[in-house]
Amino acid sequence: MLRVGLTGGLATGKSYVGRLLQSFGCHLLKADELGHELLARGGACFEATVAAFGREILAESGEIDRKALGAIVFADPGALSRLNAIVHPAVFAREREWLNAIEIREAHAIAIVEAAILIETGNYKSFDKLIVTWCPEALQIERALQRGASEADIRRRLARQMPADEKRRYADYLIDTSFGLAETDAQTRTVYEKLLSLEREGLHS
Repeated sequence: MLRVGLTGGLATGKSYVGRLLQSFGCHLLKADELGHELLARGGACFEATVAAFGREILAESGEIDRKALGAIVFADPGALSRLNAIVHPAVFAREREWLNAIEIREAHAIAIVEAAILIETGNYKSFDKLIVTWCPEALQIERALQRGASEADIRRRLARQMPADEKRRYADYLIDTSFGLAETDAQTRTVYEKLLSLEREGLHS
C-alpha cells in the first residue's frame, strides 16, 4: 500500500485536490475532522482539554466551543503547545489505525491523509510521498475573503502557518492551483497516475 500525505496552506485548494483524488479511487482521511471528533464530548481528548483550559471553553450544549478555544490558543503559543500535546498524539494514533485497517483490506491501495499542518508536526515523515498544494499568497487571501473571512483574520492565520513557499520545498509532488479548476484537475490526475504507477511497481521510497 502507498501512504500519501496531502497538505497546503490556507485556501490553496488542498481539500479540493483531496476530493478529486478520492474520486479517482484513493482512500482519503481528513485529519482536521479527526481532531473535531476527538474534541467532541465523549471523544478521547475532551476531558483532558477541558481540564487544561477550564470549563469556560464549553458552550451551553456542553460541547467544546472551538471558537472560544481557538481564541485562547492562537493568542498564546504556550497554550497552543498544550493543546497540540493533547490532540496530536491521538490524531496520529487514529491515522495509523485507519491506514493499517486499509492495508489489511486492500494491500494495493493508495491511502491519503489530508492535514493542514502535516509538515509542521513532522508527521509528513510517516508517509511514502507528500503532495503539497500551492498558490501565491495574494490568491490565498483573495480566495479566503470570498469565503467570508476578514482580511485581519486571514493574515493572522497566514502568520501562524509555515509560508507556502517553504512548504513547497517538502513536496514530492507540487500542485499549483493558481490557474483554475481545469488545470488543477489535470495536475491532480497526473499526480494520481504517478502514484498508481509507484504502487503497482512497489516503489514507495
